[in-house]
Amino acid sequence: MLALTLYGREHCHLCDEMKDALTPHGLAHGFVLSVFNVDGDTTLQQRYGHLVPVLVDGEQEICHYHLDWAALDAYLRKIR
Repeated sequence: MLALTLYGREHCHLCDEMKDALTPHGLAHGFVLSVFNVDGDTTLQQRYGHLVPVLVDGEQEICHYHLDWAALDAYLRKIR
């Protein structure tokens, strides 16, 4: 199963919205979601801090700021 990562921050309403939208749809869309707080890691903070929330698969950014279902669907179709 595909493992997607959501980089965000605590007390970030956009991060919470993206997580809440993705979590129930993971199994139906064939992915599991891991969530990481960028503020706990200097490298992640420098890389993603200004873009959170950021949804990625490895190094491939799928979307940031807001969940883009069209971009996610296109990405999932492309890799399968």
